[in-house]
Amino acid sequence: MKKPSWVIDKERAKRAAAAETVWLFGLHAVRDALANPARKRLRLVLTKNAADRLGPALDAADIAPEIVDARKFDAAVPLAPDSVHQGAALEVKPLAWGSLEEVCIAGSLSEQEGRPLVVLLDHVTDPHNVGAVLRSAEVFGARAVVATARHSAPETGALAKTASGALERQPYLRVVNLADAMQKLRDAGFVLIGLAGEAETTLDAALAEAGPRPVGLVLGAEGPGLRDKTRATCDHLARIPAASGFGSLNVSNAAAIALYAAATR
Repeated sequence: MKKPSWVIDKERAKRAAAAETVWLFGLHAVRDALANPARKRLRLVLTKNAADRLGPALDAADIAPEIVDARKFDAAVPLAPDSVHQGAALEVKPLAWGSLEEVCIAGSLSEQEGRPLVVLLDHVTDPHNVGAVLRSAEVFGARAVVATARHSAPETGALAKTASGALERQPYLRVVNLADAMQKLRDAGFVLIGLAGEAETTLDAALAEAGPRPVGLVLGAEGPGLRDKTRATCDHLARIPAASGFGSLNVSNAAAIALYAAATR
């Protein structure tokens, strides 16, 4: 009996995921990945200078480096030509953080420390923006950054370098359907606040109305903003007040401001 096409597609996707690897680059990103016990490390390529600079992190790692001449480094690893690698590259498996329920919802919210905070990204595809959001999310104690499995920035070396180590510590969850994930958070007691420049309500007012309840901050890509379904699933749409008529922020900057406001309310 022939397998249905959806079964074949699912099996193909599972095999592709199992074979997927990521090249991290740059001293900071490689050092943090070497220190992360959850990372499955496959291949480490270094120049002698980079190996010396990694020092104790390299001594404690469970992988032996391949030392290559600095002039031959670019030919030894498959990085983009503009990658600022600093003579360090590490091939790894993507991190498996677990499900939305395990990371963001598990246990009674009333029993958890502080006020749970989650960031949700709607089709934000720039790895530098997502990396910066991850960095801010770690600083302000967000439980996770949630994005779609498709039409969002995957785990890449560029994202890891911008995140400046946060990728190793800050859960970055990829879900099939963002609206479904948002509804699960709502059902668990989260108040979802979507950032929209044209909204009448300010972010401070929306956070005040949320009170002590956990909050999900929802941000869209620059230009398109939040999609209609995402907007409809939010509890509130809110804006970050601006002193001028321009009033537009890069999504990572908006995320940092919103995270600070939510974490310090």
